[in-house]
Amino acid sequence: MAIDKFRHTISTAVPLPIENVDTDQIIPARFLKATTRDGFGENLFRDWRYDNSDQPIPDFVLNNPIYRGKILVGGKNFGCGSSREHAAWAVGDYGFKVVVSSFFADIFKNNALNNGILPITVSEDFLAQIFSEIEKDPDVKFEVNLESQTFKITSTAVETDFDINPYKKKCLLNGYDDIDYLLSISDKIETFETARAE
Repeated sequence: MAIDKFRHTISTAVPLPIENVDTDQIIPARFLKATTRDGFGENLFRDWRYDNSDQPIPDFVLNNPIYRGKILVGGKNFGCGSSREHAAWAVGDYGFKVVVSSFFADIFKNNALNNGILPITVSEDFLAQIFSEIEKDPDVKFEVNLESQTFKITSTAVETDFDINPYKKKCLLNGYDDIDYLLSISDKIETFETARAE
């Protein structure tokens, strides 16, 4: 499955200042029966978005029209719990391209990268600044530059660097999944195999 190329984006953000958001909260287990990746976004945070009568819960951030954008800002330890890849599918299918937190569960982080979503780890102090700026102005924009590995709060011009695995960075920049990457270096693989056969 090829993924969308990611290099740079400027977007508003949706704040979810809750710690220890686990994958069952991101996408409840009862929605894991689908065999394709489509449609998971409508059930993202389903039990927080809707009550038992399937009515939207007004207080939940995804039901508040003042918050929107391609960036989801979560609390510490985002994506903990089970290893279900469906959590990353739901985040991406909803429209988020970037998730920011002060700590990600490793499996969620890798699943996000494998599905074209950029997880950005920032310090707890910087995360608090992000939440503060959104609280002051929900229309504040944030700039993400994958090539320079920087995340900037445009209202204050304060920015921070972030780390990313070089291989995953190359895949995101080029829109590669693992198979696409192998195909992109097929000539090198063939040369290597030919040399070993001699």
